[in-house]
This record gives sequence, C-alpha cells and structure tokens, in this order.
Amino acid sequence: MIRTVLGDIAPEELGVCNAHDHLFLRSPLSPGQELDDPAAALAELNAFTALGGRSVAQWTPWGMGPRVADLPELSRRSGVHIISATGMHQAKHYRQAELRQATDLACLFIHELTTARPRAGMIKVAGAYHHLDDHARHVIAAAAEAHHATDAPIGVHLEAGTAALDVLHLLCDTHRVPAHRVILGHLHRFPDPRIHRQAAETGAFLAFDGPSRAHHGTDWLLLRSLTALADAGHAHRILLGGDTTTASARSTADGPGMPFLLSALRPRIEHELGPEIATAIFIDNPSHAFTANWRG
Repeated sequence: MIRTVLGDIAPEELGVCNAHDHLFLRSPLSPGQELDDPAAALAELNAFTALGGRSVAQWTPWGMGPRVADLPELSRRSGVHIISATGMHQAKHYRQAELRQATDLACLFIHELTTARPRAGMIKVAGAYHHLDDHARHVIAAAAEAHHATDAPIGVHLEAGTAALDVLHLLCDTHRVPAHRVILGHLHRFPDPRIHRQAAETGAFLAFDGPSRAHHGTDWLLLRSLTALADAGHAHRILLGGDTTTASARSTADGPGMPFLLSALRPRIEHELGPEIATAIFIDNPSHAFTANWRG
C-alpha cells in the first residue's frame, strides 16, 4: 500500500504523480521565501489537478515547517493524494535548538510513520556535497533503522546531485536497505550519465526534480539524461518532480511550479521518448517507488 495523509491506498490509485515537491517549507537559509500559505498551496494543487495530476509527494521533513496537520484538508479539497515525509535534512537547515531536540531520530521517524496523525509515507534524508558528513551518516543510520521497522521508502536529497553511489553504498551495503526502497533526488543537477546508469543498475529509483527556479543550471540537459537512461533500459527507474522550494517558484507567482510537469515536460517526453515511457515515469514508477509492505 501507499501511505497518504488520508490513509493507505492501493498503488493503482496513485495516478499521475509529482514524485518530489513541497507544499510547505521553511529554512533559515531562505528567509522571506517560506512556503507557508495554505491558500497558495491549494491553488498550486488545483492547477496541477486541472492538467490531470492525481498525487504529490511532499518531501519536507521534520523541523522544516511541513504543516502536516494542514495536509489532509488540502488533499480533500483538491482531490490530490498527498504523501508526507518524516526524516531530517542537512544540519544547516535547522537551528541548534532543533538539532538538540532531535535526540532519538529513529524513534521520531517511526512515530511519524506509524502512530502520528496524519502518518508520513516516506523518510527524507540528505547527503553533503560530494561526500557524506557525520550528520548525514547519523541521519541515514536512523532512517535505515526506521525503514527496517516499517518498510518505508527513503528519499535522498543529493546535494547538487552528487555522492549518489556513496549514499547507495551506505544505505544498501552497510545498512541493508533494499535498493528499490531508495529514491535518489536531484540527479539532474549532476548530469553524469555513467553515474545515473550505475545507480539505476542497483535497482534504486532516480528522481529528476525540476525544473526548479533555484536549481535551473542543468534544466536543458534533463531530456538528454532521461533519454540516456531509457536507451540503457532503465526507464522503469525514473521519477519526475517539481521541487518547488520557494514562494516565487510557484506557478501562481513567477515560477514554473507544479503544473509545468504536465503542461510542458510530459508532452516533450511523450514526443521524444514515447507515450509508454511517459506513462511509466508519471504513473507506473511512482506507484512502485512509494509502495511499502507497511509494518505499524
């Protein structure tokens, strides 16, 4: 089943999925650009739904203003299935008091996945630039423990798209998380086809989260990256998300926002890679990536 904020659903109910985005988000690094407006979030969901969108995975983890209590009502009003995240981002996105508060991360993650209301449907972790620092290793270890207790999928913020293979080694080889339960995010920011292919060969899912107004330097290579993976036989590992991280990036402001995935990217993928691959990327692959044999 896939765990949404309104309860567990069968994979075939997920529909067209924005596999990595944010309805609410705050960070000390982005003062004044917080996503903290329920009305604006609803407008973005409605715009996405009008183009055929059916589900959104919000990767905003604990401590970054996910406003989880607001998500069920947004889901009901928009008709969009929403997958919420627990987990923890890089230390720089938290105040020291918040970091001191989060003492037993595995227990926190398990609580938010199993007994909190609404329940999270995934765990979010993050690497550092081209390496894994001590904070990342600590959080990833806790996420692996929570995964083994619940079977929740783990989404990974790869800083500038780097350290994908290091993350997979730590999660899968050291902590024994099956690779198909891992979603690697931001790979379009480091468009190395060899690394993309190696990551896909492990069985992990590869999320190309863009275009995002904050990370647009490699948007022009997105179709090239998707084509290379499809040509190598890995179309079934690809996910796409909008990764809207600031208020100005919403479609209701001056950014591409969630609707761009379906208004612009999906037609291009259908034209260049074919409708079957587009269906895999937007419907079939997310239904596998977010499905879990939930325990608890």
